[in-house]
Amino acid sequence: MFPPGPGIAYAVAAAFVWGGYIFALKRYFSSYPGTVLTVGINAAAVAWYLPITATRGGLDRLPSPGAVGAVGVAVTLGTVVASAAAFLLFLRALDLGEVSYVAPISKIIPVFVLPLEVLVLHQRLTSIQVTGVVVATLAVYVANYRRGPLFAPLRKAATARSAQFALASAACFALGDVGKRLVLQEYEIPLTVWVPFLLGGVLVVVLPLAIREWVPLRGSLPRFILAGGGVAVAEHATSLAFSLVPASIASPIINTQAVVAVVLGGILLREEAFGIRLVAAGLAVVGVGLIAA
Repeated sequence: MFPPGPGIAYAVAAAFVWGGYIFALKRYFSSYPGTVLTVGINAAAVAWYLPITATRGGLDRLPSPGAVGAVGVAVTLGTVVASAAAFLLFLRALDLGEVSYVAPISKIIPVFVLPLEVLVLHQRLTSIQVTGVVVATLAVYVANYRRGPLFAPLRKAATARSAQFALASAACFALGDVGKRLVLQEYEIPLTVWVPFLLGGVLVVVLPLAIREWVPLRGSLPRFILAGGGVAVAEHATSLAFSLVPASIASPIINTQAVVAVVLGGILLREEAFGIRLVAAGLAVVGVGLIAA
């Protein structure tokens, strides 16, 4: 068990920055295809972050492939691929189904992270922390809930292709989260190297698909640059969290970003069902509090 400390604080900070980023995407970038958006923003994020890598170092502390081992190299590369695959699967789910069904399922990532870390990495959490993970995950689910019976999206996952893709997306995000923990804690890849490697790796994986539906970015270039800066900050905070605490603790907290985004949308854009979004926010606060207990 990891005691609460800076890792929890970094995870909370990441949730707020990612939540603001998601809100900005909905508000200012809705006209761009998801793949094109990812390439443009990730390119800007890497450009923002490389000076940090250059000034803080990290390449001199990068372990050799021999020191990490074949498994470590595979996990490192697999984490990048899993993160990119999760995003592409989510886009595919949105193409096939309504967001009201897809969004809640795609955000139940901690449901996969917890058993992965307990069974594979033998991580131990207290019963209170496990309860916190469950409550925080429920908060994210409720934040993305739109209409109909509360658990209809999960029941639909048994038959609907869109829901199945969303479920696969959540599983891939979970693999990416556990992979980040291994890369930063077990294999000791320097954070200042890992962040641009992850962002650039996702860019490379998504680029072939983005080229097929490419649209000019010049008209919104300042927005892409600012959004890239936000992603660089958010990914830095995320990586700090995963370098200090288990993925089963960091992931549910960071994924409350969805709650931050919908609350911002309710306040600033007066989106519908604001009451249930406030319920989600309350659940998120309780969940994070239990995790940090």
